Order: sequence, then structure tokens, then C-alpha cells
Amino acid sequence: QILKLGDVADIEFGTVYFDFETKLNGRPAAAIVLKQLPGSNARKVITEVKDRLKELKETTFLEGMEYEVSYDVSRFLDASIHEVIRTLIEAFILVSLVTYVFLQDWRSTLVPILAVPVSLIGTFVFMQWMGFSLNMVTLFALILAIGIVVDNAIVVVEAVHARMQTTREGARRATEKAMQEITGAIVAITLVMAAVFIPAGFISGPSGILYREFSLSIAASIVLSGFVALTLTPALCALLLKSHHATGGDNTPARSGLLTRFFRMFNHYFDALTGGYATSVRKLGNRRSVTWISIAGFCAATAWVGGGLPQGFIPNEDQGSFYVRVTTPPGATLERTKAAVDAIQEDCADIPAIQSISSLAGFNILSDSTGSTYGTCLFNLLDWDQRKESLDEVMEEVRKRTTHIRDARIDIFPPPAVPGYGNASGFELRLLDKTGSGDLTRMNSVLKQFMADLQARPEIGSVYTIFDPSFPQYLIRIDPDKAAKRGVVIQEAMGELKAFLGGVYAANFIRYGQLYRVMAQSLPQYRALPEDILRFHAKNALGEMVPVSAFAHVERVYGPDLVTRYNMFPSAELNGEEAPGFSSGDAIRVIQETAREKLPKGFGIDWAGITRDQVLAGNEATIIFVICLVFVYLLLSAQYESFLLPFAVLLSLPTGILGAFCFLKWMHLENNIYSQIVLIMLIGLLGKNAILIVEFASLRHREGLSVLDAAVEGARARLRPILMTSLAFIAGLIPLLFSDGVGAVGNRTMGAAATGGMLFGTFLGVIITPGLYVIFAGLGKAQRNREALPLSEKI
Repeated sequence: QILKLGDVADIEFGTVYFDFETKLNGRPAAAIVLKQLPGSNARKVITEVKDRLKELKETTFLEGMEYEVSYDVSRFLDASIHEVIRTLIEAFILVSLVTYVFLQDWRSTLVPILAVPVSLIGTFVFMQWMGFSLNMVTLFALILAIGIVVDNAIVVVEAVHARMQTTREGARRATEKAMQEITGAIVAITLVMAAVFIPAGFISGPSGILYREFSLSIAASIVLSGFVALTLTPALCALLLKSHHATGGDNTPARSGLLTRFFRMFNHYFDALTGGYATSVRKLGNRRSVTWISIAGFCAATAWVGGGLPQGFIPNEDQGSFYVRVTTPPGATLERTKAAVDAIQEDCADIPAIQSISSLAGFNILSDSTGSTYGTCLFNLLDWDQRKESLDEVMEEVRKRTTHIRDARIDIFPPPAVPGYGNASGFELRLLDKTGSGDLTRMNSVLKQFMADLQARPEIGSVYTIFDPSFPQYLIRIDPDKAAKRGVVIQEAMGELKAFLGGVYAANFIRYGQLYRVMAQSLPQYRALPEDILRFHAKNALGEMVPVSAFAHVERVYGPDLVTRYNMFPSAELNGEEAPGFSSGDAIRVIQETAREKLPKGFGIDWAGITRDQVLAGNEATIIFVICLVFVYLLLSAQYESFLLPFAVLLSLPTGILGAFCFLKWMHLENNIYSQIVLIMLIGLLGKNAILIVEFASLRHREGLSVLDAAVEGARARLRPILMTSLAFIAGLIPLLFSDGVGAVGNRTMGAAATGGMLFGTFLGVIITPGLYVIFAGLGKAQRNREALPLSEKI
């Protein structure tokens, strides 16, 4: 006879997984999660997926089927890039206005403005060659590069202007003479500013990616701007600038009366400022004690203010979405979890700022696992320009509306700061049981006490875990002796039991042009009760059917639904958020202190996710900062052929760091990876200002002036280009400083650190740098005089 499967089994065409249910805005849906492969372009992948979905809807979808992208990281990326591009344009306009105010001539303004697109286009070529993408980090670099690349061109134009005004030479002749004077300064500025970023390009790890793309992009733009300043800018000066002195006329271009009066007033006050500045430099230049006390004061203030700043890594931004994790009591059915998830969706559906709610009953977002007691809701908000509420305000509203749900624990948190870098924002760690006992009950009691100790600290806002060893379970205990007497192979018996209870993958078949699995499993009525397990039979070595009850019995126990190990140790995952007003660095410090003081012997912690990289980074930023200073020192030593004179540049930098820390403190921002990138950049920017003074003073000193007179002359002659370039750079930072909406935290962090650093570093640096030059140039002169003495006089 022919025995068919249908004679001994019920066969149906169905789904493989019944352990979770998905809905979109309360309607049944099928959730599909896509993750890009490493090295791929996120924007390109998402665009191609959307195009494919449109094609499938037209060619494949049944009538009434729709699709909706409920979570799309490209929304945040596109909005952030759009915001940064808008900031880029605003910065370009503001830099142009500041340049025009100082140069007061559209021809002169056009020369440095033309240098900006040339340098930026060249930077794009470099980024393409290095394999960098156009992302927020590289766009930040381009925004800051606008104020930097214009510096060298402004220095050239200002030097040509000054030459034409003082010597009444023509534009071509003035350009040639000016370039002979400032070529060394431009080369030094370019090398120093580019060299500052080179060490940051060799940092490893996730933070190194951010440093590398930013630093190498901006270094490329600086090198190109230096090349443009030595080639294109002089040519444009000779062609575009007009010297009315050379023809006996007036050098002031024709303007409206209001503009003329404004420029006349501006020049009057600026000349007065220059005169007062030169007088102050002459009075303070020779007072070395005042200079040293000022340096010590700035360093102490920098350490004090910087030590009080909250420490962070990558700030959390409003990404337009957040998660709600639902946990029902251990042993709860999927229907009970569905009810809690549906209640959240119904209670929050009418919040104006919410665009859609995706619910997944039976899915745990933190562990990417399934279970009947878990549920997840993904709240997708309207675009940033279509809502007034911030992400935190919407989360608080959801929290208020769900407080009446008592049948489940509800945790609300935004996605991680970097998409795909973990599953939640805040901190992430593991509690490790290193005792070797494997006692999960004791680990649970230690975990609860540890969480209570953390929650008692004011720095911790919330802490939660997915570890719970109180799930009701049934343990099958096998008697190997009884099994051996009945001729049962335990491994084979357990395989058969697995097939009866959990199903087994038996074969494949093809239908409708698709490949499907054949899953075998006993009917529900034969596995409905715990005692049904003992009624199953296993085949022994003789082919006889032996009941499972003959060699096994069932015990009711409690345990975790998911056992995890971390570095081979039994572990429990903890997630949480720092309290408002505190940073991730504060939370890490508190967790380390609590673990050290409260955890019993044999238990410890280890970090995971983005928190692990923040901890491993440690003092990486400080080390890179010191290496950058060493690079600058070596370059300046070669430039000046002196090991002392570079200190006149380096010791002027604490003023800028103090300003960056003060602005971060004033705007209630943390010292994170963005501000640390800016601090490295400030070495080059403020070093450029000091180089202009020191280079010109050294030139005048070699021409015969005393050290003090040379310092005064260098400070007076270079005050205008220093203020012009610094204020142009600060003007380009204004859109970042006052940004809101998408990426506001990162924008304001970089804007505050750079603005404060440039303001303090410029206006305090121009005062302290001439005094430092007097000190170290005087020491160098004394050393050279001593080396020139006969040996008898040295002795």
C-alpha cells in the first residue's frame, strides 16, 4: 500500500513563526527590518529600497495592500545634511560681509571670496580619493573650512593693500613686494594648521573614524588654500586691485554717502584701537612678570573650568523617533502582551506630533529576541519643521498617557546616538558573575541591589534590565541508567522530543515560484499540558517505542527566558539614562564607583555598545592634543631655526582653550567628541594669529630694530589681518552657535567651542603674544651672544 503524509498528519500551508504580531497604527502589518552591509552607502541603500518597494507595489502587491516606511534613518541624515548645507551658505555670506567691512572694496573682497570655492572643490576631490562620504562630520569640516581657507587669501590682500597705501605703488608691483614679505608666514601658517590635524587622522576605533574624516578633510582644504594664496590670489590681486595712489587719485572707491560715512567712522575707530593697542604692547611687552603671571592664570582657569564641564562622547540628537519597550509579568501569554501594546497605541494615537506607531507584540528591541512577555512600539514623529514639540516633550506626553497601564512595565527611550550602534541611547553595561557557581538566583539578587544603588544616585535618571530568572519553566530530568536499561539513546530521544514539542525542519518544497520549508510538529492537543511530555515515546535500539515517563520526570522550576554570556561569564544586561543636567561621563563615573564599593566579591561589570568605546577612549583626546602641539613645535622650530621662539606661539594657546570651555559652560553643553575636535582645530587657528605677529616681528628684528620695537611693530602691523580673519571665522560660526532643530546639539557644541576659543584666543592672544616674543626672542639673542663669545670669556 502507499502511505501518504496526509494519512497520518494534518498538512496546512501557513506561517513559520507565531511568536509575535505586528501592527501599524493599529492595523495588521508585516514588519521587515533591513540593515545595511558594512562599507555600503546608507543613503544609496535606502533610496534603492524605496524604489524597489514602489516597483513591487505596482507589479506584485494585491489590491488593498499598502506599505509604509515606519523607521527611516535617512530622514534624520537628509534633514541634518540640509541643515548643514543651509548653515554652509549662511556662513559663506557672513564671511563675505565681514571681509567687505574690513577691505572696504568689492574688488578686494572678491579675491578672498574666490579662494573659498576653489579650495572647497579641491577638498571634494580629495574626499572622493580618500573614500569619504558627504556626511555630517565632513560637512562640519567644510563649514569651519570656509572661515579658515579665506584666512591666507585675506592675509595676502591685506598685505597688498597696506603696501599700496604706504608706498603708492601699483597693484602688480605692490603684490610682488608684499609676497616677498609674507610668503614665509603663509607657508608657516599652512604647515602648522595642516600639521595640527595630521595626528588626529591616525586614531583607531569608532571615534577615530570621526576624527579621521574631519581632520583629513579640513587639512586638505587648508593645504589647498595655502597653494591658492601663493598662486591664484597674487594673480587676482595684480589683475583686480586698483591703486589710485599710483595715478595721483584717491584710493577710496565711489560709494553712497551712508556707506562712505560708515567706513570713515570704522577706520577712525580702528586706527584709534590700533594706536591704543601698540601703546599697550609697548608698556606691557618688557614686563616679563606680568606675562608669566597671565600665562599661569590662564592655565589655572582653563584647568578649573574644564574640570567642571560634564564629559560626554557623542551627544544624543532629536532623530524624530523613539521606542517604548513593554514587559509583562513572567509567564504572561502573548495575548496579554498584545493587549498592553494595543492600549499604548490607542492612548497615544491622537498626539499631534506623532506620524505613525508601529507595534510588535512578542519582540524585545533591546536583545533583538522574541518572547511572549515582550513588546515594542516604535513612535515615528513628524518632520522637524512640521512640529513644535521636541523629542523629549513627546516622550514625556507618552509617559503621562501610559501611566494607567498597570499590567506591564513600560520603558521609553530614544534610539542610539549613532544608528546601528546598540539598540538604545544612554549607557549600556553587563553585570558579570565570575564566581563560577552559575547561580542565577543569586546573580538576580545582586543585580537588583546594584540597580537600587545606582537609582539612589542623583546622576542616574533610570536603569533597567531584560534579565529576569523568574519565568515559570519545566525541567526534564533524565535518568541515564533507566534509559540505558531500556536501550534508549538520550540524544536521539531528545531530538524526537524537540520535534514533537518545538517542531523540526524536515525538507523543502517549491510553490508559486518560491522555496518553502516543511516543518513537522505534533498537533496542539497532544502538547497542551505539561504531563503530555511524559506521554510521548522514543524509539530504542531495537526499534521498540519506549514512553518518556520510563526514564524521565518533569519538575516545575523558575529561570530566565534568555541566558546570555559576556566574555564567557554569565551576564545580565543593563541599560539606562543619565539624569537631566548630567552627562554620560558622570553616569560612567558613578557606575564605576558603585560597582567598586557595592558589588560583592566575584561580581564585576563590563561595558558594551557605545559606552564601551567612550570608556576605552579615556584620555585619548588629551594625548592627541599633546601630539599636535609637538608637531606644531617641531615645524615652527624648523621655520624659525630656533627651539625657543616657537614657545611664543604655543604659550598663547591656553587663552583659546579657556574661551572654548567658558562658552561650553555658559551654554550648558558637555565636553564631547565634537568640542574635542574643535580644540585641536584651535591649535592651528590661534597659532596662525601668533605666527603672523612673531613672523613679522622677527623680520623687523633682523632689519635692526630692538626686540621690543620689533614686537610692537609686528603687533601693530598684523592687528588688522588678525582681527579680519578671526572675525570672519567667528561670523561663519554664528549659524552653528544659534542653531536649532535637526542636529542642534552637535551644531551648538562645535559653534560654542570654536566661537569662545576664537574670541578669547584672539583678543587675549594679541595682547600676550608680543610679550612672549620679547621673552623668548630675548633669550635667543642672549644665547647667540654667549655662543659668539671667546672660550675664555664663556668660562
